[in-house]
Amino acid sequence: MPDEFERLAKKLKRSVDEVRVFRQRGFTGKSIEALQDQDLQNAMRRLEYPDMPRARRAFRVAQGRNDDGQIPRQALAHALRELDGLRFRARQTSVAGMPTGGIVQPSDLAIVPPVANLGARRWEALGPGNVGGRTRSILFHPTNHDTIWVASAGGGVWRSDDAGMAWTPADDFMANLAITSLVMDPRNADIIYAGTGEGFGGVEGTTRGGGIFRTVDGNQWAQIPSTSADQFRTVNRLAISADGAVLLAATSQGIWRSEDPQRTLWTMVLPDATGDVKFHPGDPRHAVAGSLGVIGSSGAAWCSTDGGATWTKAEHADPWSGRVELCYARAKPDTVYASVEIRNGEIWRSLDGGMTFARRRSLNNENQPSFFLGDQGWYGNVIWAGDANDADLVLVGGVNLWRSTDGGDTLVDISTWQSDASAHADQHAIVSHPAYDGVQNTTVLFGNDGGIYRAKNVKTVGNNAKPPKVAGWEKLSNGYGVTQFYSASSHAGDGVIAGGAQDNGSLLHHTGNGNTDWARFFGGDGGYCAIDPTNSDIVYGEYVFLNIHRVTDGGRTPDILGDRYISGQVWNPAQRKWVFKPKPFQIPDARGDRNALFIAPFVLDPNNPNRILAGGLSLWRTDDARTANTPTTGPRWAEIKKPANNMSPISAIAITNGNPDRVWIGHKSGEVWRSVNATASAPDWSPVSIQPPSAAPIRRFCQCILVSSHDPDVVLIGFGGFTRENLWLTRDGGTSWTSLGGGLPAAPVRAMAIHPRQPDWFYAGTEVGIFGSEDRGQTWSPTNEGPANVSVEDLCWMGEVLVCATYGRGMFSIDLAQAPAAGQPGAGAIS
Repeated sequence: MPDEFERLAKKLKRSVDEVRVFRQRGFTGKSIEALQDQDLQNAMRRLEYPDMPRARRAFRVAQGRNDDGQIPRQALAHALRELDGLRFRARQTSVAGMPTGGIVQPSDLAIVPPVANLGARRWEALGPGNVGGRTRSILFHPTNHDTIWVASAGGGVWRSDDAGMAWTPADDFMANLAITSLVMDPRNADIIYAGTGEGFGGVEGTTRGGGIFRTVDGNQWAQIPSTSADQFRTVNRLAISADGAVLLAATSQGIWRSEDPQRTLWTMVLPDATGDVKFHPGDPRHAVAGSLGVIGSSGAAWCSTDGGATWTKAEHADPWSGRVELCYARAKPDTVYASVEIRNGEIWRSLDGGMTFARRRSLNNENQPSFFLGDQGWYGNVIWAGDANDADLVLVGGVNLWRSTDGGDTLVDISTWQSDASAHADQHAIVSHPAYDGVQNTTVLFGNDGGIYRAKNVKTVGNNAKPPKVAGWEKLSNGYGVTQFYSASSHAGDGVIAGGAQDNGSLLHHTGNGNTDWARFFGGDGGYCAIDPTNSDIVYGEYVFLNIHRVTDGGRTPDILGDRYISGQVWNPAQRKWVFKPKPFQIPDARGDRNALFIAPFVLDPNNPNRILAGGLSLWRTDDARTANTPTTGPRWAEIKKPANNMSPISAIAITNGNPDRVWIGHKSGEVWRSVNATASAPDWSPVSIQPPSAAPIRRFCQCILVSSHDPDVVLIGFGGFTRENLWLTRDGGTSWTSLGGGLPAAPVRAMAIHPRQPDWFYAGTEVGIFGSEDRGQTWSPTNEGPANVSVEDLCWMGEVLVCATYGRGMFSIDLAQAPAAGQPGAGAIS
């Protein structure tokens, strides 16, 4: 293989490093050759951070750990039960301007509500309605083919009744919105099962599950009580037999089986971590299953001939490793295909129903290994052989999608993840239209990290003569609002919102243009964002690990020159790689050795739009953020706080509005520090003790810090972990602290806000939604619409409109301008 890299590098006039990185991510020589310079530069920067899904997952898991470093069992389920209790006990119709009380209709939470829905609603779903998000399962109605359900990994189940032209959340108040799998009872199309929790990678993933849910009317969902146990926290795949009698659940602990109609009894039938399970399409006795891909474990497939009651490990000549995905060939169901994670992706085939497998060549059209899974087949991995007439027509997906017409011997890539006109990266689901016959109907739907895509002719989609492979792809987002945001920032005067999203980049939205009009101004995983208050064309965003970037034209032009990073990265055309400018024009913590969090904090000083504070292991400051960016110069960065003794990265930063010298920072370890001379060349920092001396110090992720704009001595600090006291208040600048977490569910507090005119009205964004208080956090009430049972990541103000960024349901807003002035009736207690 090194010889191939060198040969190809010489032919393409690329560096060997470039060729190696791209080939191992599934690029063919032609696709590398077709890359424009700006595409290559952007891709190379992203590919410098391999294994991104695992880094993302580790970041999210760290935020959920308690002081002992563990996440309690069923922690999210307990918090959601507390939330239900708070809703049930609500006696007011509004708290701090937010509606409370009974559950609302799912259509009220859609980005574009149905025309017939004329009821008033306070929260508005902002979208993005044109971006989508991670989608792991797709389900068609068997007779009404325009009705489709899809499963979002963080935004719940969504439904379309017009073939994907518009989407509505099926039930935003399910006790868990981390949906991984959908199956329908073949005897009754109104009965659908949904599995929750992503276990891909071998441990609990970025979205925590809560068992199996069921609907008996296609709309309202309820947890099956027998699956509330810890064994069902990651239901990676469901399968139901052709006669509807048996339901199988592939979990991180193994396969569970139920054959009673009410699904009250379950039996563990295969005690190995499994990520996939499939029933034979016509014979309820036969089933196959694939390994989950636990790090360090061997890969495996199993088959069953008694309806999943017992399992036999399949035989294959060479050892496997990692995750194994399987499918039956519809034209010849005795043929079973396997997509095996080993060596960046290999196809294996069984001709005896899954008992024995033989390797297919899995070569690209240049007669080289296709590497179709790239280096993250544990995360994105799917295979399909659903043609009614041709058992040799196979589709596989890892980073991109590939097609084979000879049973997996040779493959052609049919998507290009760098192009917005092609299918998005990271493939999770491939589902045929129910009327697919391979002749008159060749429609197939695809679920990936960008949402839902359709190919009306799966046999010709992506048939471009050269990359990018865009022919025949159609995006079906259309109001499918499941984007996973990490942050939000706004410009009230111009109505602009910016946000950083998981695997969907840094996005901009002009509120007057409609909620399906969001534009990406930078790709990859988006992190923190900030908009210059004096000029909304100047927008700051972040790629992972503190890679801060800036646009000065409102994101209206692409980054052709690769000069938008202001943290020091610059493309060197001679060396054909990313290098760093000399100091002080760089943030050393952003150099690629992960000396910052996956999503690292930076803030624009509200007192000076030319000043940014950014947190890695150290705290960094620039006082010329808007200076011109060149290949050798740019904003100057100075270290103003050394790393903590425990080398814990900075996780939260807050600058006092009206006094830039008063700065607060928090760390992943739970430490909090403050300075009263932060604009000095070498500021002084002092630790803050939140817990009383007799109590153990907080050792949980410091999620957020907020200094009140009404009183600089009023500071709120939110922590991670599934425990009670995650929100703390000081009214004297940090001398004494009071816990405000007693009235909130035991879940991470990720964001906070205080009403611009009403100092007693507090808002808390938590792992299980948003809460309001009219008495400075002494009592809390959950909202009954808007951000529902979903993690609220950030809160910001557009005047007196509160904008809420969620991890799985996009953004919402609510106009709170009707709040009474402080001291007026209805304004809450004044202290």
